[in-house]
Amino acid sequence: MVHVIKTTLAAVALSMLAVTPHASAKVMAKVNGAEITDDDVKTAMQDLGPTLPQQLKGPARDTYVLDYLIDLKLAAAQGAKNGAADTADFARQMAYYRDKTLMESVLTSVAKAAATEDAEKTVYETVAKQQKPETEVHARHILVPTEAEAKAALARVKGGEDFAKVAGEVSKDPGSQGGDLGWFTKDKMVPEFAEAAFKLDKDQISEPVKSEFGWHVIQVLDKREKAFPPFETVKDQVARYVVQKAQSDAIVKLREAAKIERMDQPAAPAAGTASPAPSADTPADATPKP
Repeated sequence: MVHVIKTTLAAVALSMLAVTPHASAKVMAKVNGAEITDDDVKTAMQDLGPTLPQQLKGPARDTYVLDYLIDLKLAAAQGAKNGAADTADFARQMAYYRDKTLMESVLTSVAKAAATEDAEKTVYETVAKQQKPETEVHARHILVPTEAEAKAALARVKGGEDFAKVAGEVSKDPGSQGGDLGWFTKDKMVPEFAEAAFKLDKDQISEPVKSEFGWHVIQVLDKREKAFPPFETVKDQVARYVVQKAQSDAIVKLREAAKIERMDQPAAPAAGTASPAPSADTPADATPKP
């Protein structure tokens, strides 16, 4: 089966590298004597990533990638015959992808060293201690277009009818069952609604409240201090943060130890040199950026 090759510079460059197969690698195919191993399939799988057809799973996905690698080997060999590997542009691109691969190896090593449970728990505990107490309420409401309708709904509730029943019959909020909004903090609602809801005590019902959505009658079912999520529920998020911060710190450290010259930016003025006076078109507080 011949695939339409979505050749990328990275794939072509990698295909031209002389790579010694891992001792335990399984040979999946040979193209004019050149071996393609299961390690090569894994590498291509990672490189192609989200560009792979989503409907392909399991063995079908592996077969697709192997066919891609066969086509890649053939096209790369033809490119070498055509002299593409002898050009300065090819050498430049090879240097780029070599640097990119080496950078990724460094960042992978940093990630492996950083991603410990102790580091994750330290970050979690630090953030948890900094979390300010925040009240949240469990409320339900009846939403209607006019004040008159809101007053009529309120009268029914005060007269003894079940709030959820009235909400189910007259409320125009399709997103709440029986008017139930669940638990929320003050910042999650429009200001007028939030102000009214958070002033109520448990089981209290508000007078009609107007917001941009219409008129509300609100009942607070309960109040509590918002609990910080348990470690296990945010572990993946914390782990990503730990890894990203460690990688960022590693790059900053490399920059600090290096001599970097930027030719795309004007040099900073020497010490004691006056900055140029602003022109008529320049704000008085504008200063030259390095």
